Amino acid sequence: MLFAIIFGGLIGYAFGRFPGFLVGAAIGAFLFQRMKSRLLGKLQGLQAGFIESVFAVMGALCKADGVVSRDEIQMAEAMFVRFRLNESQKAMAKEAFNRGKASDFDLDAELQRFMQASGRQPVLLQMFLQVQVSAVAADGQVHPAEHEMLVRIARGLGLPESQVDQLEAMLRGAHAGQAGGTRNYSSSQQIDDAYKVLGVSPEASDAEIKRAYRKLMSENHPDKLAGRGLPESMREMAEERTREISHAYDVIKEARNKAS
Repeated sequence: MLFAIIFGGLIGYAFGRFPGFLVGAAIGAFLFQRMKSRLLGKLQGLQAGFIESVFAVMGALCKADGVVSRDEIQMAEAMFVRFRLNESQKAMAKEAFNRGKASDFDLDAELQRFMQASGRQPVLLQMFLQVQVSAVAADGQVHPAEHEMLVRIARGLGLPESQVDQLEAMLRGAHAGQAGGTRNYSSSQQIDDAYKVLGVSPEASDAEIKRAYRKLMSENHPDKLAGRGLPESMREMAEERTREISHAYDVIKEARNKAS
């Protein structure tokens, strides 16, 4: 704001000396506040649209196997807490979730609406998909019907199917890292999933793997979220994503060092 006042004042001074400076500074302050209000309103609108679309699609996804279980409802309610929604946002999210469960829900139209509202920003689209994967796989598993719908959601967002594979691999890695989670997760599967997380082939060179890792870390840095429209409450999910990317890179490096 100080810059706007000084800049406006200097322009005014050029035309009317000191009186012009005062007028110019006042105009600069007014325009700054007006611009700030518009940007804030746009950001709040984007965040509200994100929450509504996320829970509407979540409702449809939870019904992909024919029925919405009590566990899935509890999972959605846990998301309310995780996203730190206030009472009005919770009410909006519940209404959206129920709308998504309806038989006449138009999934493709909802995805198109979100794409337009988000400006098709890749980080927002990817985070949207990450929320859906996390929602249906709270137990570390994604059922076939849910996987098919996740692929449909990814395509509707203009994302490749590999994004679903990447997120599911991240999820398996996260659950395997929890206590007792490694029993059914072999080292070979862990390595395969690590390559999926980085989006590279096992035949990729060390340099290609490093480039993929650095690119993903840059794209998913938590500090970039707020400026692109995501609520600050979603920083935790972004931090989880970067931890899984870093862990995948370490797994690949360790496996290659052992093989050399």
